[in-house]
Amino acid sequence: MSRQRAHRVRIATISVAVASILAGAPGTFHAQPAVKPGEGVTLNFANADIEAVARTLAVITGRNVVVDPRVKGTMNLQSERPQPPAAAWNQFLAALRLQGFAVVESAGLYKVVPEADAKLQGSAVNEGPLRASGSQLLTQIFRLNHENAGNLVPVLRPLISPNNTINVNAGNNSLVITDYADNLQRIARIIAALDLPNATDVDVMPLKHALAQDIAPLVTRLLETSAVAGSPSPGGGQGEAAYRTTVLADTRSNALIVRAANPARLALARSLVERLDQPSAASASGNIHVVYLKNADATRLAAVLRAAMSGESRGSTPVAAPVATAPAAAGAAANGSQGAMTASAQPSTGGQIQADVATNSLIITAPEPQYRQLRAVIDQLDQRRAQVFVESLIAEVNADKAAEFGVQWMTGGSGRGVGVLAGTNYGIGGANLLNLATQGSTGNVTLPSTGLNLGVGVTHNGKLALGALARFLQENGDGNILSTPTLLTLDNEEAKIVIGQNVPFVTGQYTNNNSASGSVNPFQTIERKDVGLTLRIRPQISENGTVKLQIFQEVSSVQASTINSASGPTTNKRSIESTVLVDDGSIVVLGGLLQDEYSGNQEKVPGLGDVPLFGNLFKSETRSRKKTNLMVFLRPLVVRDAAASDQLSLDRYELMRALQQRTQPRESSVVPVNEAPVLPAPPPARPASAPAKKP
Repeated sequence: MSRQRAHRVRIATISVAVASILAGAPGTFHAQPAVKPGEGVTLNFANADIEAVARTLAVITGRNVVVDPRVKGTMNLQSERPQPPAAAWNQFLAALRLQGFAVVESAGLYKVVPEADAKLQGSAVNEGPLRASGSQLLTQIFRLNHENAGNLVPVLRPLISPNNTINVNAGNNSLVITDYADNLQRIARIIAALDLPNATDVDVMPLKHALAQDIAPLVTRLLETSAVAGSPSPGGGQGEAAYRTTVLADTRSNALIVRAANPARLALARSLVERLDQPSAASASGNIHVVYLKNADATRLAAVLRAAMSGESRGSTPVAAPVATAPAAAGAAANGSQGAMTASAQPSTGGQIQADVATNSLIITAPEPQYRQLRAVIDQLDQRRAQVFVESLIAEVNADKAAEFGVQWMTGGSGRGVGVLAGTNYGIGGANLLNLATQGSTGNVTLPSTGLNLGVGVTHNGKLALGALARFLQENGDGNILSTPTLLTLDNEEAKIVIGQNVPFVTGQYTNNNSASGSVNPFQTIERKDVGLTLRIRPQISENGTVKLQIFQEVSSVQASTINSASGPTTNKRSIESTVLVDDGSIVVLGGLLQDEYSGNQEKVPGLGDVPLFGNLFKSETRSRKKTNLMVFLRPLVVRDAAASDQLSLDRYELMRALQQRTQPRESSVVPVNEAPVLPAPPPARPASAPAKKP
């Protein structure tokens, strides 16, 4: 009897609350909970307005509720027995969800909005484990450890309501999903089941007969071929796109290190290795192996390997026969094209290394264990060597100035048989006045010195006799020379470039006068030398990116005034020989010349030449100044792969081609030669991953 009374009290309380809500004004509603702690609530709404039901649940649970004006309609909400207010609220959320509405919480305010706009109203964001349940709208971030997040989107998209979203963050391989809490719990279980590492652990496969460095490329190529064929992976899970099968060779233990995408791929790799790891037909004590080299020189490498074997033999076991040292082995390789090793130079363990120059390969006769050691050394030494592109800049700026001024005069007379002659004559004032007067009186044509010449004279019997000569001269000469010789060479290999002329120099001569027959047999000995620009360089690349350069650079020229000299031409030479250390791509100055030279000469008549203004008639003066600025710069650029070499070559190729295109002759119908040669268009650049073809 008391229990029925309690139910009636609760129902009466709810009825009073509903009546008060229906009579109130629309908008946000907040009230103290109408149900005491520990009491249950029995819901009985039949065709009730959604806004009224929301207001009632706000009173029961003590929440701030706002109903969007677009939320219209009625709903049925009943419960057979009393339940806690939290359960009644979850039942209300489920009923709204079935009618296309949702409740979004934001700063303690619960908003009833259409489901399509719920994801934009600021739902709660959770990154860790999902603890919420029911019909609460949440945004959950799932971080994946193994599976690719983009691969799960097609799987999870049908499981999410059309009004909610799923997005991928490729940066940290995570999924961002906005949906109801109960559905997010189901999605979390699906993601946990799919985000598993399907790749196998690392497996080591020791080889008994074959070499690991020979088997690894074959197994890798066969596995890639089977993956391209499109056969499904029996192991399921991720395929080759997520986990590529990796095969590495361990030369020290002669084993293969394999990590496959799944157990089936690992079993396939193991079966291939077992089939390839078969003993050869030759006996183990007298195997002959041919190793084709890719980058190293066979003759040099054979000498290095023979020296290494000899050194190992001396350090391990006594040697009955004399063993060749490293210099002797290197000399034998340099003298013979095949680089054969003599019997006395054989190590005590046996074995022979020969170089075939025609195919650039090594012929090794050695037991299998020793061959494996040699093959490991060969693989380390037979690497693509880096190259160095060296740009040398020689900048020279010259400025010459000269000025000359001089006055010469001469006069004379006679009386009572006595001749009088007076005048001035200077050696630096140009052509000598007496020479000009004497040669002019005899009818010879003599040119005066360069510059302005003013002369005064008289004529005797139609011939000119100079009495005075004034000369004025000023010279200016400027020169700007920039030379940029370039070289491309291998690391630690010397390269040389010469740009100039081969000039003959007379080193000796002899004339044989045979008095008996009267014949003369003259002869000369001539030595030719390069005159111009010479650059010789040897680079050495270090591991930290610096380049050590041994440099010899010379700039020489023939002095024009000595070309026809009886003793031979005179050459001007500027050379630098140095060893520098410079970073890759940096510019270093090697050396230079900064010279400023002044010279002045003056000849004058004592006393008269010092008189202001009037004294210029009694003196001759020359002045000159010469400035020379010469600097040599160097810029090395390390070229480590084929792509960088191609790019460098194509840049220079395009530069020359553009210059040829800009220097085409203008169209002319009178002179019908309207085209100059132009380099053909360059071929397309080779991809960086494409291997170089063997010539």
